[in-house]
Amino acid sequence: MHQNGYIARKMRQPRLKSRPPIVIAAFGSTTRAKVALDLFSRKLETQYPDEKIYWAYTSEIIRKKLGLPSLQETLAKVEADGYRKAVVQPIHVFPGTEYTQLAETCNYFPGMRVFLGESLLHRWDFVKDILAVIEPEFLPPEAGYNLLAVHGTPLASDPVNVVYMGVERLVADMYPNVGTASVEGIPDHEAIFAKMAREGLANTHKRIKIIPMMYFAGIHAEDDLMGDEEESWRSILEAQGFEVECPMVEVDGKTYFKGLAHYPGVNDSFMDRLERIRKLAEYY
Repeated sequence: MHQNGYIARKMRQPRLKSRPPIVIAAFGSTTRAKVALDLFSRKLETQYPDEKIYWAYTSEIIRKKLGLPSLQETLAKVEADGYRKAVVQPIHVFPGTEYTQLAETCNYFPGMRVFLGESLLHRWDFVKDILAVIEPEFLPPEAGYNLLAVHGTPLASDPVNVVYMGVERLVADMYPNVGTASVEGIPDHEAIFAKMAREGLANTHKRIKIIPMMYFAGIHAEDDLMGDEEESWRSILEAQGFEVECPMVEVDGKTYFKGLAHYPGVNDSFMDRLERIRKLAEYY
């Protein structure tokens, strides 16, 4: 076939789209906590009514259970739809292993320039901002003790451990009656509970409020934190003499454990992250 004929066919292809779409990367949820994604989606569509929005999911287990796309699959769809730029905003709290994997995918995805936004607690100023958002939830010193429940990582070599340790230190310095413990990794919850028992904390703070510092207060809140099993945080702390509570929230007539998604200021912060990376995508 003559080369001019080939070139002519190429020239008749649809024009590539220059305005990058928004890709939201979420861990995902198979429990009732997935209502958090609905709340975020509503806010996103309100703030960006004219933008094309795609979703991707970082949990392989949840993707398999629900048939949801990975970031690679979503970016391939974005490229097939005629885009050569995309903006990816994760709704992850800490810049941990999954965020690192997202960054690798964005940096090396072929055929398209992909811009990745920052996680909720990506900078120390962000940490202070989010603490200010959830601070109204804290019991005052005369009423009891507060324990922030973070996810943590089982990998000792993961750089995000520095952030977990930093948050623990910052919280202890800022508040007289707030501590931090992780579901896995550090700050180790078993060690924290042992220290509480040694110091007789239940004698001076009868009540304790476990506050999930997780976007989804799903299975971790339902089982690990407030479950009925004897190894749950609630059971262990009740055995020490605490009256244990966890913040709840009502959405559309149903009650849920209150994760970070239910604090309006948190989703506002994610919108700030998204807007920043959208601005950067205009210049590069």
